[in-house]
Amino acid sequence: MSTKDEVLAILEQRRVDKISGQKIADELGVSRTAVWKAINTLKADGYLISSTTNAGYKLINPSDSLNTAAIKPLLDRKLIVETYQTIDSTNAEAKRRLNDNPHEDILILAESQEKGRGRLGRTFYSPSRNGIYMSLTLHDLNPQNDATLVTTAAAVAVCQAIEELTDLKPQIKWVNDIFIDGKKICGILTEGILSLETQTIQSIILGIGLNVLEDENLPAELQQIVGSLFKKESPVSRNHLAASIINQFFRIYETMGTREYLDEYRERCFVLGRNVSFVKNNETYSGLATGIDDTGALEIQLTDNTTTKISYGEISINWRNES
Repeated sequence: MSTKDEVLAILEQRRVDKISGQKIADELGVSRTAVWKAINTLKADGYLISSTTNAGYKLINPSDSLNTAAIKPLLDRKLIVETYQTIDSTNAEAKRRLNDNPHEDILILAESQEKGRGRLGRTFYSPSRNGIYMSLTLHDLNPQNDATLVTTAAAVAVCQAIEELTDLKPQIKWVNDIFIDGKKICGILTEGILSLETQTIQSIILGIGLNVLEDENLPAELQQIVGSLFKKESPVSRNHLAASIINQFFRIYETMGTREYLDEYRERCFVLGRNVSFVKNNETYSGLATGIDDTGALEIQLTDNTTTKISYGEISINWRNES
């Protein structure tokens, strides 16, 4: 973790009062020169910081920037945490890291993604400083916990974190999207890393993209589809929200084999009880979404009264706003 990130975390945590360079240096165990250089680097990055002789430094514009030093103390589990201003994709970076260090527990976050990815090859719009874009690597996998279950667990965790820190009531669109007021505010992409030697899933990368603030430059084609938690200003820190999502996820993940969390997933899933259509093997089917089984598969009663199940990664599903 860089001295710059640590200094920024201290300034953000103590926004009311000024703090001296010496006190920051003592707290971090670095020289005052190192603190001075970090302050100048932050100013060059666009942060407004007042400097007063004998009084110290104060962050004038609360940045709510994603910050390693701010996130790590909030996590219940020890992880390597890395934050980036811009990246191609947090999932792509997680894959690169796993190629070099296949057993690292790492959380990667970015202010923006140039090539954000969703399921089935779709792009995920990732504007700078408006959202939380992060990927978590998972190891020591239970063979019964496949990608579908990790995705459904993450969906419940995102909803729990939002409700813990706000008064919002998110819902889940099977299998990996979170909605508020009829608009998508979060997508989840889970990818498995295969061991060539054993032909089994060695690691899983869990990618989460959450729209926190409304984007004024949202493309026209997304304006009726994509939403956000808040309009112009968030009452909750993005660092706090990101940490809460990860903490909630691990609480579920540790007992995922019991499948108990799926009851909450079912309660939050607004697709159930609605007519849906989906494409499979180049054919379009329609029917009533009737349930979610213990593997996370969606159960659908087709128009010919037969029943089928569809699973994560198999198809793309649309729902019709009908009862």
